Amino acid sequence: MRHDDGHDETLRQHTHPSDWVSPTPADRYDLVVVGGGTAGLVASIGAAGLGARVALVERGYLGGDCLVHGCVPSKAVLHPAHLVGAIRRGAELGLDVELREVDFGAVLERMRRIRARIAHHDSAQRLKREGVDVFFGAARFVGKDRIRVEPEGGEAVELSFRRACLATGARAARPPIPGLDEVGVLTNETLFDLTERPARLTVVGAGAIGCEMAQAMARLGSEVTLVDVAGRVLANDAADAAAVVQAALERDGVALRLGAGVERFEPDGEARVTVLSTGERVEADAILLAVGRTPNLDLGLDVAGVRFDRRGVEVDDFLRTSNPRIYAAGDVVGQAQFTHAAYHHARLVIGNALFFLRGRASGLVIPHATYTEPELAAVGVTGEAAEKDPALTSYVAYLDDNDRGRTDGETEGFLRVWVDPKGSIRGATLVGQGAGELLAPVTVAMTHGIKLHALATTVFPYPTRSELLFQVAGQHNKTRMAPWMKRVLARWLSWLR
Repeated sequence: MRHDDGHDETLRQHTHPSDWVSPTPADRYDLVVVGGGTAGLVASIGAAGLGARVALVERGYLGGDCLVHGCVPSKAVLHPAHLVGAIRRGAELGLDVELREVDFGAVLERMRRIRARIAHHDSAQRLKREGVDVFFGAARFVGKDRIRVEPEGGEAVELSFRRACLATGARAARPPIPGLDEVGVLTNETLFDLTERPARLTVVGAGAIGCEMAQAMARLGSEVTLVDVAGRVLANDAADAAAVVQAALERDGVALRLGAGVERFEPDGEARVTVLSTGERVEADAILLAVGRTPNLDLGLDVAGVRFDRRGVEVDDFLRTSNPRIYAAGDVVGQAQFTHAAYHHARLVIGNALFFLRGRASGLVIPHATYTEPELAAVGVTGEAAEKDPALTSYVAYLDDNDRGRTDGETEGFLRVWVDPKGSIRGATLVGQGAGELLAPVTVAMTHGIKLHALATTVFPYPTRSELLFQVAGQHNKTRMAPWMKRVLARWLSWLR
C-alpha cells in the first residue's frame, strides 16, 4: 500500500496499528485463534462474548483477504464499472447520455476510502473491547497445545490453549509458470494498489475473480484479454448459465482466449508477454493472475500433529483436525472458499470446540455468486452433476418472460431449480441482474426444508424478478396433480354447470 490520500493509513491504524502493545498472555486460553480474517474474527468475538478467554494472532492486517484484498475492494470497483455499462446502454432506454471519460484514479481512491471506513468493524481496538487478547506476529506451533508468536521487532511469547482454531485463510496461487517472477504479475493482493489504469491487461484464469475483474477493467477503459485453459468461462458452473456471462464479456470488448494454456511469460521492454499453448503471444502492460487459491499452512502443523495437504488442513465434519484440540475454519480448510462460508464455519467451531455441540459442516447450505453483469449465482447440486442424476427434475423460468426483466431491458438469464421426487429443492442456478440477491429465498428454502410447491402459495410483489421463483413453483405444482384427479375435477365442474 503506497498511496498518500490517508485512507490506507486509516486502514492500517485500525487493523495493524503501529503503536499496538501486546497484552500479557494469560496462563491458559480457552481458545487461541490463528488468523484475523472473517473466520478468525467471528470465532474470536463470538467465543469471547460467551465468556471464553480468547487470544487472536494475526501477522498482517485484521479483516483478512475479504477486507483488504477481496470482497470489499473488488465490489467497490465493480459498482462504478457496472454504472459504466448502464450509461453505455442509455440510448436503448431513450436517454441522451455520454460517458466522456473514466477517472480510474478516482475509482481506486473511492475504493480505498470505503475500505478504510469499513475497517473499524475489524479493528484491534474493537477486539480488545470485546475481551479478545490481540497479538500481532507470525505464529508457529511449538507443541500440541502451545503456539509461539514472534512479532516484528518485538519479544516472542508463547500461548497455551485448551482449544485452537486455524483461520489463516488462503492466498493467490502462483503456479510454476516460466517467467512468472520476471514479468511481475498482479494478483488480487496487488491489483488494488494500482495508481494508473493499464492500457492493456491480460487476465489469466476465467473463474469468478478473473471474469469479474476482466469485465470491470474493460469497462473502466483497459484493453483486456482473458485466458483460460478451459474451453469456457466459469467452468465449475452450469454451461448455459456461464454462456450468458461469456456473451456479456464479449459485448464489453473482452478478448477471449479459451482452451489455451500459458506456456510462459516474457518481458519485452515495457511490455509483458503471455505465450499461449497455441503459439499466440499476447502483449500487455500488466498481467493479472487469477488461477485459484493456496491455503496458508506455514504454521508448524507437523509439531501440532495436524494433517494437511496442498488443498488445506484436513478436518472432519465437525471441523476438527487430526489434533482433537485444534479446529479449522474458512479458506484454510480448502472447501467452500467464500466469506460467508468462513463466517458459518467459525460459528460451528465455537459450539463444537468449546461447548461440546455437534454442528456439522455438511449441514450448511452454501451458495456462491459471481458478480459480473449479469451475475451468476448457484446453490446445491447444479450443472452436469444434476443433469446426470435421474432422480432430479428441473424447472426453468426465463427473465425474457418476466415483466420486470422486460421493463428494465434486462431479459438475459434464467432461474433453474432442481427437485427430488419428494419436491425438496436440491439445487438452483440463477443468472441475471441481481442473481446473488434473488438466490437468497432458494437458499432459505433448502436450509429449512421448505419444498418447492410451498413457494407457489407465497405472494411475491409484482413486478419483480423474484416472481421467477413463483413461476418455477407453479410449474412444479402442475406435475403434482395426478391425471385421475384432473378427470374427477372436470366431471365435478361439468355437473355443476
